[in-house]
Amino acid sequence: MPAAVPDPARRALLLGGAGVLLAGCTGQTPSAGPVSSTSSSSAPGTSAAPASSAAAAETSPSPSSPSSSTTALPPGLTADDVRAGVLGADVPQSGGGVLTVVPGSSSAPPSARVRTVRVEVEQDLVAAGLLDPVAFADFALGVLNDPRSWGAGGAMSFARTDGDAQMRLVLATPDTSAALCRPLRTMGTLSCRSGDAAVLTWYRWVRAIPDYGQDRTGYRQYVVNHEIGHVLGHGHDPNPGPGRLAPVMMQQTKGLRGALPNPWPHP
Repeated sequence: MPAAVPDPARRALLLGGAGVLLAGCTGQTPSAGPVSSTSSSSAPGTSAAPASSAAAAETSPSPSSPSSSTTALPPGLTADDVRAGVLGADVPQSGGGVLTVVPGSSSAPPSARVRTVRVEVEQDLVAAGLLDPVAFADFALGVLNDPRSWGAGGAMSFARTDGDAQMRLVLATPDTSAALCRPLRTMGTLSCRSGDAAVLTWYRWVRAIPDYGQDRTGYRQYVVNHEIGHVLGHGHDPNPGPGRLAPVMMQQTKGLRGALPNPWPHP
């Protein structure tokens, strides 16, 4: 279990609107207003809730992190699932809508440019014993700092922080992720980019997609790279055709249609 986050590092978000959206799996939408966030020191790039939001932000404790090293594998899960933070195969449709910053930080490998990332998870996934937030954060940063990712050749690297950050990576239940992605319609089964946040749905984090077969790790690498790619300013790429490697910015979640699965910008 990670140490408690000091009050200034706590974040709790309730959902009432969404920012500029770019779905990794559904396409682009125009700006629809900012995402809500409150804390004792508001982070740059985290915007205020729209006036129409019926929900009010509330503070919450930092997530407790069940120990993946001492947890027996639940039915249907592998050690790779646990390393990605998955401690249970259940997919609750909704949670309380409160996002909590994962405490801790990690330094970036040497590169020409360092990007800072804050990882946030829906508190109810942790409380239900389904998610190890620290393992999820470590997995995601490992993906982003892989030499096959966006920093290939030392162009950039990623540092995790629980304070102010240039971008956010969010993991939430289907209903919560869908609310964060509005006005885009994801039905909770697709991930998206919303403003400075890459919003991932727990539905796909657990189940992946049929085209990746049993390689759920590969799909998780793909969705992290794809949605962060949108935050970095990349748009969608077309399907290259059957038998060819799918670009990471192709909408692979919607189906490969004969293209080969590929999680990496620079495979």
